[in-house]
Amino acid sequence: MNRLADYHIHTPRCGHASGTMEQYVEQALSLGLAEIGFSDHLFLYWLPREKREARLAMPEEQLPEYVESVLRLRERYPQIPIRLGIEADYIAGREDDLRMALGDYPWDYVYGSVHFIGEWGFDDPKHVDRYANEDIDALYRRYFELVKRGAASGIFDVMAHLDLVKKFGHRAKADPTPLYREVAAALAQAGVAVEVSTAGLRKPVGEIYPGPDLLAECARQGVPVSMASDSHSPGEVGKDYDRALAALAAAGYREVARFQGRRRTAISLDGIVM
Repeated sequence: MNRLADYHIHTPRCGHASGTMEQYVEQALSLGLAEIGFSDHLFLYWLPREKREARLAMPEEQLPEYVESVLRLRERYPQIPIRLGIEADYIAGREDDLRMALGDYPWDYVYGSVHFIGEWGFDDPKHVDRYANEDIDALYRRYFELVKRGAASGIFDVMAHLDLVKKFGHRAKADPTPLYREVAAALAQAGVAVEVSTAGLRKPVGEIYPGPDLLAECARQGVPVSMASDSHSPGEVGKDYDRALAALAAAGYREVARFQGRRRTAISLDGIVM
């Protein structure tokens, strides 16, 4: 057992993932992961039902079924802890709507993510052409302002793919260091963790989320981290964790977070190799 967990795993309910939930669990077991957590996309709660795209997130009526399916998996696979998580979009000004959407389910953790700037789904390949008309430095500031507001909302335990704005390879032209300091300070003040996600290695940017400079700044300011693959197919579970461990070590991290019942604990990375 390598003591590592993968907390960012999706299901076909989100409209852009494949495989059965059992296949994700079996893959985790084959890798010797200590824990896994499902965190599928919460329905697009801020939009009218007729505008919620099924290819982006689960339909609202599937949320109870999703929760029950994770709880049933726990009974079927007692040999590995299976955590109940959810990934929810942060939309400024709609915090109360999100709290209501999350309900009183027994979440182990809630991921916060920013996929929309205004009405623009900036990480959606369908809308990538818009980058050509954007001031990238201004875009970075707008994106990270939403991340900071999401962290400060008190709704989330972990912020997902922290620098998702780089997904298609668009880099800030100005030195982002001051911005990274602000973001890490906001996360530290809010007591919110960030995930070290290998998903970025499978995107055009070809880099872990968050990148080395932002991850190092998070380490300097004491921001906790968890590990994740953001799996959308069973073969992606725990993928490239050797590179994630190297990134953590380079940034100065010596422990990673675990979650249960929305309480965070720390697990030492000493002696873990892959």
